[in-house]
Amino acid sequence: MIATLQLTVIDCPDARALGAFYQGILGGALDGSDPSWVTLTAPGGTRFAFQEVPFHRPPRWPDPEHPQQFHLDFEVPTRADVERAQEEVVALGATLLHDSGGERSGFRVFADPAGHPFCLCYGQLPPPPAPAAG
Repeated sequence: MIATLQLTVIDCPDARALGAFYQGILGGALDGSDPSWVTLTAPGGTRFAFQEVPFHRPPRWPDPEHPQQFHLDFEVPTRADVERAQEEVVALGATLLHDSGGERSGFRVFADPAGHPFCLCYGQLPPPPAPAAG
């Protein structure tokens, strides 16, 4: 191993607003002491930084003329859970772009308020192990 991941940096037109959007999805703590570079530390320690970029050119998934640049996948357990999660991310400012339509597993693609695509995936990870009997 050469290094460990420090954080993921996401360019956007409004760092504070996009940080708050992802805080609404993940929870955690925002540090907005520098409004042009806002960091989010999610529960579990994963860190994201939102960097304000003048003249930000948002992606237009799936248009190759405006590539997605990156995307995040978030997992919820079931299709019923993705219904609830969709209502919540839309209330935070996301826009639905695509629904894979899977019954037991699948994903829905959204754009965050800065235009970056992200997915709410469901039924793709194995369930967590049951607690040991004790």
